[in-house]
Amino acid sequence: MGFHSREASSSSSRLDAAPLLPHHGHGGGAGGGGHHLSSQPKTFANLFIAVVGSGVLGLPYTFSRTGWVAGSILLLAVAALTYHCMMLLVACRRRLAYDHPKIASFGDLGAAVCGAAGRHVVDAMLVLSQASFCVGYLIFISNTMAHLCPIGDSSPSSPLLTAKAIFIWVMLPFQLGLNSIKTLTLLAPLSIFADVVDLGAMGVVLGQDVSSWLANKPPVFAFAGPTELLYGLGVAVYAFEGIGMVLPLEAEAADKRKFGGTLALSMAFIAVMYGLFGAMGYLAFGAATRDIITTNLGTGWLSVAVQLGLCINLFFTMPVMMNPVYEVAERLLCRKRFAWWLRWILVMVVGLMAMLVPNFADFLSLVGSSVCVLLGFVLPAAFHLKVFGAETGWTGLTGDVAVIVVGTALAVSGTWTSLAQIFSSSDL
Repeated sequence: MGFHSREASSSSSRLDAAPLLPHHGHGGGAGGGGHHLSSQPKTFANLFIAVVGSGVLGLPYTFSRTGWVAGSILLLAVAALTYHCMMLLVACRRRLAYDHPKIASFGDLGAAVCGAAGRHVVDAMLVLSQASFCVGYLIFISNTMAHLCPIGDSSPSSPLLTAKAIFIWVMLPFQLGLNSIKTLTLLAPLSIFADVVDLGAMGVVLGQDVSSWLANKPPVFAFAGPTELLYGLGVAVYAFEGIGMVLPLEAEAADKRKFGGTLALSMAFIAVMYGLFGAMGYLAFGAATRDIITTNLGTGWLSVAVQLGLCINLFFTMPVMMNPVYEVAERLLCRKRFAWWLRWILVMVVGLMAMLVPNFADFLSLVGSSVCVLLGFVLPAAFHLKVFGAETGWTGLTGDVAVIVVGTALAVSGTWTSLAQIFSSSDL
């Protein structure tokens, strides 16, 4: 959920997601010297930047579905499992380093472990996740603008004519132009700007949450049923989606022996921050918590500025996030040649999907339950099982098989639950 800078690719879609990475030239290598690599504080900052994104704004609504205690436990559990699976990828890369010294990304690892099929599977999952993030961006922008500037028929005859859809139609011509840009260098500074805006928005929302909670403590609950927990699991997985950046960041770490500790600290910090943000949003507004928490804010200039800032941020970030999708599509259909018409078709498909999905948090749950569970949990465990096999002992073997089985079961059940929620919330 972090934001990309230049040269993003389907195989390493987060290679440049962290703007604090020291960019090596093509001649950089092991002999470049440790002073070119990232210190522990920089590695921590890069991990934070690459993981934290707009999905955090759907956490308070998710807590209103799961309960504030259950939501907090889910976040901690997902953070721990995400950390475990990230370290599985690191272990695989280190084990294969002698025979495959150029493993720089998740896709490279897939190719090293399972050949071309492994790369294609990873690329497909990364492309689906990237396109889904962009659908989420358009939903967030259009819902926020419809909240700030109500327009259109209150009971439209088609989901393509709602207020949200009208704002997406207005955005599409500009997005077609932005997504036709061949080079993304000019958009690279948005990587840092995006996270500054996200953190600023979280600070403002937390401040207003505390103020609202002190003024009026609405009734809340701690635990919900199994169906709601599956829903919350999907959103939590989406919020921690960052598996594609762990190998590039580990490769850039100056002290690789301490990378695991730095990663654990970063994931724990993000989990606590997410838990505080989600719980306070729900405690402040109770059952009235909306799918995008910023729409619960008042009409003051600061809250409006934060919402507009987030919209502008995501509007200009969308072309960067779509770049891995274009890379794969152009490689398969146009022999790696730039094709503006193909990009336009893909932008239109993403826009139509955003119009048809009624709820931001519902969509986060769907993406998290399907693509992100497979990409973040099932594939790392499967690769680790293939690389190490019985060598890891019964504990490691059982752990990998358990993650694969449980992850697959959660992906199926969570996807079904999320789709049911989406269709029950729409007129489709």
